[in-house]
Amino acid sequence: MGLNTSIRAARSVDRIVGSADTAATTVHLVRDRGAEPQVRPASRYHGDEAGAPDLLDFAVNVRHAVPPDWLRLRLADRLTDLAGYPSAADRTAAVAAVASRHGVPEDHVLLLAGGSEGFSLLPALQPGLAALIAPSFTEPEAVLAAAGIPLRQVVLPPPFRLRDAAIPCSADLVVVGNPTNPTGVLHPRDSVLDLRRPDRLVVVDEAFADAVPEEPESVAGLCLPDLLVLRSLTKTWSLAGLRVGYALGAPAVLARLAAARPHWPLGTLQLEAITACCAPAAVEEATAGAHEVSRLRTQMTAALRGLGLVVIEGHAPFVTFAVPDGVLMRKRLQAQGIAVRRCDTFVGLTPDHLRAAVRPEWPVLVAAVAEVLR
Repeated sequence: MGLNTSIRAARSVDRIVGSADTAATTVHLVRDRGAEPQVRPASRYHGDEAGAPDLLDFAVNVRHAVPPDWLRLRLADRLTDLAGYPSAADRTAAVAAVASRHGVPEDHVLLLAGGSEGFSLLPALQPGLAALIAPSFTEPEAVLAAAGIPLRQVVLPPPFRLRDAAIPCSADLVVVGNPTNPTGVLHPRDSVLDLRRPDRLVVVDEAFADAVPEEPESVAGLCLPDLLVLRSLTKTWSLAGLRVGYALGAPAVLARLAAARPHWPLGTLQLEAITACCAPAAVEEATAGAHEVSRLRTQMTAALRGLGLVVIEGHAPFVTFAVPDGVLMRKRLQAQGIAVRRCDTFVGLTPDHLRAAVRPEWPVLVAAVAEVLR
């Protein structure tokens, strides 16, 4: 059973369609079905490879060095339960918390070991052609290519707007980030919905959506049959080592994704973390944190532009900017004890693009960049 069958089984509402200006978009064919699967090595590079214990880390987008005290205590309280298998009660509580947080039915929720697990499950949908809107998180490219799924990179030119996306009509799977990693661009909700077509599933990576105050462009709560939303809890709550996230989508699509998973796909602490982080008080705390990140981002962006650098306009907890010599800049920053994320591993960006997490210590980074530019 292919992807179109799942979408047709799930579809119960009218489709929203739109048009795209194709003039400004470059479309790259990565591979065709029948060719030997090939994974672009750079697609497996991630920001944690740039960091080190002795470096001030702007390469990784995890919000804080440790989870908040209340969350650590709550997880610690469950350590004595680790002798037993993850319980149905814990799973039910986590699903209910996610469903309540987004106002969706519980059968529209699939708990994940991090949002990236959702990408690893996409080959189970057996798409005929996947279109990846780039620049974007590279994990979808890596897993789909490894599975032998034909895919195309639809590269948006600056300023990276969806209206410039020329997506092949035959693409029955489209993946887009919102806000997009690494550019930080936040696409209007209507632009995301305009990607929908008959017999097409649109996968929206909202890993950083909770870092945007009030999440105005999120599609997480729409419950449309041809939308699959992937969310992560690891960044805002500093839980990258625990791997927690979830998918929101039509039950028929979620069932296809989950069919080959192990019997206990998430552990007790993961389930507890999801329940805790989706509680109303936690959502309120995350919203307050998002406003603080937005304030810091505005300052950090202005300071980088004050150095004469081009900064991509965005709304994410990181800033992507271009320097005259990105390789040299990374080396000089590392020598000063600072790690930033290289961006030449992202299709559509260059070695001169760098990504830096928004942190209160941003003046240290800007001062170091300024020194290298002198």
